Amino acid sequence: MSSNMGGLGMVLHENDPAVIEACRQGDHDAFALLFEANRDKVYSIALRFSGNEASAMDIAQEAFIKLLAHIKDFRSEARFDTWLYRLVVNTCLDHRRRRRNLLPILEDLVDSVRPSTETVLTDLLRDEAQGQVQEAVARLSPEHRMVVVLRYTEGLSYEEIAEILRCSRGTVASRLNRAHKILARRLVKFRNSGSQNSGGNRGRV
Repeated sequence: MSSNMGGLGMVLHENDPAVIEACRQGDHDAFALLFEANRDKVYSIALRFSGNEASAMDIAQEAFIKLLAHIKDFRSEARFDTWLYRLVVNTCLDHRRRRRNLLPILEDLVDSVRPSTETVLTDLLRDEAQGQVQEAVARLSPEHRMVVVLRYTEGLSYEEIAEILRCSRGTVASRLNRAHKILARRLVKFRNSGSQNSGGNRGRV
């Protein structure tokens, strides 16, 4: 199909309905705009979930192939962001089932646990200087990891996460609460282990 977007690409906002509709009609230039608007977001979710760049690239590529194949099924009464998140989430889970990747090695961990676990998670997951998904998060089960990523990396509300995962708000809250407890235990364990090792090293000097 020939492009009808013309010079609109320079002025259209991210995920503009006109771009999405043009994609549904098979406009490849419009899809290129949609790809540019969303590639970083899709890759970020894939990286947080998979824990390594190679897998994240595979997931992102597969997600955009699915997007191209199924964009015609998108209905304008739905929110495109929610529809896209669901597609990426499902691609991540499919990838997980097909390939049991080794968990990433932790590069940096916080050296203390603050009173608020939620604050700790927000700081950890939004600190791009870390360079890698935290090992503690990577070791969560897929269902717990995904709610953590959507909540703290993407900043979505409980209601938005529930819509994406097609579950109740209560289920989202329950999974996050469980994830908080698991992560808190692991961070405390790491802190205590680090303190013991530090003390032991000082004793040998």
